[in-house]
Amino acid sequence: MIQRKSEREIELMKEAGKLVASIHRKLASMVKPGVTTQELNDFVEKTLKKHGAKPAQKGYHGYAFATCASINDEICHGFPRKEPLKEGDLVTMDFVVDLNGGLADSAWTYAVGEISEDIKELNTVTEQSLYKGIEQAVAGNRVGDIGAAIQSFVEPYGYGIVRDFAGHGIGPTIHEEPNIPHFGKAGKGQRLKEGMVITIEPMINLGVWQSKMDDNGWTARTQDGSISSQYEHTLVITKGKPIITTDQNQEGLLDL
Repeated sequence: MIQRKSEREIELMKEAGKLVASIHRKLASMVKPGVTTQELNDFVEKTLKKHGAKPAQKGYHGYAFATCASINDEICHGFPRKEPLKEGDLVTMDFVVDLNGGLADSAWTYAVGEISEDIKELNTVTEQSLYKGIEQAVAGNRVGDIGAAIQSFVEPYGYGIVRDFAGHGIGPTIHEEPNIPHFGKAGKGQRLKEGMVITIEPMINLGVWQSKMDDNGWTARTQDGSISSQYEHTLVITKGKPIITTDQNQEGLLDL
């Protein structure tokens, strides 16, 4: 069942979003060759604890970490690890914050040092596609409008749009209805209503869209070994422009 949030719930989720955005802004300066994703994970977990928040995904269906850290051909749900990041890597840091019962979820993909031009373009297009989807996330539109906007923007580049994972409703738990695919037909699917809170999180591959699972049962990677990029925001559906709770340019962010 889709839950439309009360004003109080939305305010809590907005505060959680500010913390998520603040951490991502700090991560942008921390990601560099020689740093490990375990160190990044530990920073996120320590910062959440300091600010009275919890890593919502830790323990979710047995997941062991505060973040997902997906490198290069890993699409999502990569485990933080102790191997140093290398020049030219691409790493996605994805985490969900629970602050006083308000949830916020955001993934961001970071270049490690200098990356190749083809990977740089993939990363730019993926971020732009997120905002193409957000433009359609208004009350009265349908879920298919979001997916169609992303698909029509991305496919001319020849990239693969991941089908096996999608955005979702969020709150009071991490994953709620409706699912938000990043492909689809305009005018189709669940109608968006004021007060819904969803994530949009396109995962775009340099090669084919198909994925395969690692033996750990969590990490998905591209079937052809190509690089993958992901960008994600949490947003509140309104009659006008959606409120992006995890916007990294909003006022009131913490200086971490």
